[in-house]
Amino acid sequence: MAVEPLSQKEIEDRLTELPGWSLDGDRLARAYRLDSHFAATALVVHIARIQDELDHHSDLTLGYHTVTLTVNTHSVGGAVTRLDFELARRVEDIAPGHGAH
Repeated sequence: MAVEPLSQKEIEDRLTELPGWSLDGDRLARAYRLDSHFAATALVVHIARIQDELDHHSDLTLGYHTVTLTVNTHSVGGAVTRLDFELARRVEDIAPGHGAH
């Protein structure tokens, strides 16, 4: 299936299903605050595994007790696509205290 940029309306509609995620310019963005730096580091490792499984990678920043992601699809000129939402959903599902466990 070809990857196409999503319209502004499609992005807004999909964001309603991902609390905490937002559109930051031309990228989906989310920050997680965790109980410890170790927990944040572990989350980064799990996100990296998901990104490799999807062959779709975000900018991922590890801070003190925080993990920040921003993502768009470079192959369509840096637009937001279904791939970005698939990555966001998978991350949300494994984030402590945020997704289904």
